[in-house]
Amino acid sequence: MASRRALKAVLIDLSGTLHVEDCAVPGAQEALRRLRQSSVAVKFVTNTTKECRRSLLERLQRLNFDLEEREIFTSLSAACRLLEQRRERPLLLVEDSALEDFSGLDTSEPNAVVIGLAPEHFNYQTLNKAFRLVLEGASLIAIHKARYYRRQDGLALGPGPFVAGLEYATERQAEVVGKPEQSFFLEALRELGCSPEDAIMIGDDARDDVGGAQKAGMKGILVKTGKYREGDEKKISPPPYLTCDDFVQAVDHILHHLV
Repeated sequence: MASRRALKAVLIDLSGTLHVEDCAVPGAQEALRRLRQSSVAVKFVTNTTKECRRSLLERLQRLNFDLEEREIFTSLSAACRLLEQRRERPLLLVEDSALEDFSGLDTSEPNAVVIGLAPEHFNYQTLNKAFRLVLEGASLIAIHKARYYRRQDGLALGPGPFVAGLEYATERQAEVVGKPEQSFFLEALRELGCSPEDAIMIGDDARDDVGGAQKAGMKGILVKTGKYREGDEKKISPPPYLTCDDFVQAVDHILHHLV
């Protein structure tokens, strides 16, 4: 009988998995400490576009999570790398608090539209400007296309509906750089020197976190916190490797069965 492959890396979603805005998921800090005491490498992967990586780190450290900035891989980072490689000049539809992660890019005379979660900028004038640029040939890049996410006051629209609106109006398909794109997960694993077969993803989004990771060759654990809604585990094929009540239970399974 072939021996089971030892788990080498765990990718962890942030919003909805470890915390919801400024509230940590109960027990998540201690569960992360226990996971770090094992032999597996840890990386935090997020589609969050509301704030730069530095601000996100500061938020998590205030919640007593043990992590470093270099351990966070964001869809903002992936989008910035893509723009740098292509030498494109973006119109950035992201929150002002996220602009730091795009510092150094030339934004004059845009020839690309980059859209994330930007409630303060999702108005007719700005979206119409983006619409016209794309019609004139600008690239349309979606940092991600999440339908919704969890805030403390309930579910809220993500950038996906606004991306879909631009796609419909321009008859152009957006290029997505964040989760659930396989390239996003593979780049995060590349930084760890780990193959997908030796890694697992923990997240609250069945499609973007778990489905994306499993299509990239990883195992996926869905947690019932954050944006999770009853029956989400049945909406993807193949279904999650495992569905857990929360991050604590997911870590318990990893430490007892996979390490």
